[in-house]
Amino acid sequence: MTYKKPLPNPTPDTRTFWKQCKNHRLTFQKCNDCGHVRWPPALICPRCHSVSHESIESSGRGTVFTFVVYHQAFHPAFHEDLPYIVAIIKLKEGPQFLSNIVGCDPDQVSCDMSVELVWEDINEDFSLPKFQPASR
Repeated sequence: MTYKKPLPNPTPDTRTFWKQCKNHRLTFQKCNDCGHVRWPPALICPRCHSVSHESIESSGRGTVFTFVVYHQAFHPAFHEDLPYIVAIIKLKEGPQFLSNIVGCDPDQVSCDMSVELVWEDINEDFSLPKFQPASR
């Protein structure tokens, strides 16, 4: 079956991120000078402007910061998913990350709800990070 939804278009800044996602690793850049964990990836730290950073792996745990439930598909490939949830997840490590909430009735989603990372394997190039209600 061919995947019909839009896929990420990796840039030089995001290529490593998407490669790690394929290996089911959600990684972020952490500044070696001020400790800021940043998303999206960038050449310099937005807080202190340092170019020194390391890659850290997220625990995949966080909370819903805000969300929306889509009842209309703005791309034909999403029609079968209606209604679907798009949320900003406040990750334990600090970054806020835009993704889908899956495995949950839209009426059950709430701000501050605990969520955990799950993976949607798309093809040989992409696995997409998504979130579901935390098991505990």
